[in-house]
Amino acid sequence: MKKLLISLLAVFIISTVSAEAEPEYAKWGEVAVKETQKRYNADIVDYKHMGRVELTPRKSEEHFKLWLRSKNGKEFGVYVNIQFDPTNDLIYSIRFSESNR
Repeated sequence: MKKLLISLLAVFIISTVSAEAEPEYAKWGEVAVKETQKRYNADIVDYKHMGRVELTPRKSEEHFKLWLRSKNGKEFGVYVNIQFDPTNDLIYSIRFSESNR
């Protein structure tokens, strides 16, 4: 009985640790990538979540930095800021800002 209990406990711990939840910002990262690809028609080389700012109870902003490579080989960064309503995920705005770093 003791072995069974230890085995069940081990399975529970392993399944809990291995089943990592998707980060809360992941869906906004997908939006940032998709909208950046539409706007710039370039390959996305790298992606970084820079954080979230709670502006008001009904307005939040996710910040991302994407590194792009254009079709002619030029590389550049793009900051993407997505403002949205966290209660219903309604997007208010998406802003892009280019960077050479």
